[in-house]
Amino acid sequence: MSSLIDILSFPGAVTFVTALILSLMVGSFLNVVIYRLPVMMELEWKAQTAEGTGSDSEPFNLATPASRCNHCGHLIRWYENIPILSYIMLKGRCSGCGNSISLRYPAIELLTGLVGGFIGWHFGLGWQGAGLLVLTWTFIALTFIDIDHQLLPDRLTLPLLWLGLLLNTQDTFTSLEHAVFGAAAGYLVLWSVYWAFKLLTGKEGMGYGDFKLLAAIGAWGGVEVLPLTILLSSVVGVVLALTLMAAKRHQASNPLPFGPYLAIAGWIALIWGEPINNWYLGMLLI
Repeated sequence: MSSLIDILSFPGAVTFVTALILSLMVGSFLNVVIYRLPVMMELEWKAQTAEGTGSDSEPFNLATPASRCNHCGHLIRWYENIPILSYIMLKGRCSGCGNSISLRYPAIELLTGLVGGFIGWHFGLGWQGAGLLVLTWTFIALTFIDIDHQLLPDRLTLPLLWLGLLLNTQDTFTSLEHAVFGAAAGYLVLWSVYWAFKLLTGKEGMGYGDFKLLAAIGAWGGVEVLPLTILLSSVVGVVLALTLMAAKRHQASNPLPFGPYLAIAGWIALIWGEPINNWYLGMLLI
């Protein structure tokens, strides 16, 4: 007991543990969002084009139907849905049919928990820390949705943009003026690249969701985070594409989603942008 008290006495330990536990629970919900939101959108598109089943179809949303095993339909009980712990206790298998549960589910929970814990430890749980938690959770959902479907839903990118602007009315991360210009510049930069590439090649190099995601990043951190975000996302994208092609797991003709690179680069730029820029400028002046 005394050792636990000693651990919690370290600066930031309480906010780390609080944000960690909260983020683990959110990570479990993100697995639902990542799987169901694209399906919900597809069902709505089909209904709008008269291809759906109409009002007689069963409701499908983030709450309904209850989570079930993809193999046998076993209803997942609450104690089988505890982040990470349930996966360990079930030994990675469905209690109904014994089929393997994808390792991706606990991996997303663990990623969300650890990154959320870092935010709590580093920024606390004030407006800035709470805002970054929401930003981080949304980035994780967008990353995996884009990997699976090459889709960045407006239902996630646009609220993220508006939340950034609202938080910066109080100068939470930057001034409101910088946030507005950042949102506009973020959108216009990729919009310009998109049309230049399309006019030159006749092909679409990225989707409109990428424009909105960079606009959201600009709304949170201002114009000053955009150059680093674009640079980092481009470098990560090129390195990963070359690595996958070298491993013969990707063909140059197949498109790679750009959203995950933007999300990772934007997160880094928002948290460590200033020291990275200072380091870079210092290197140039040597």
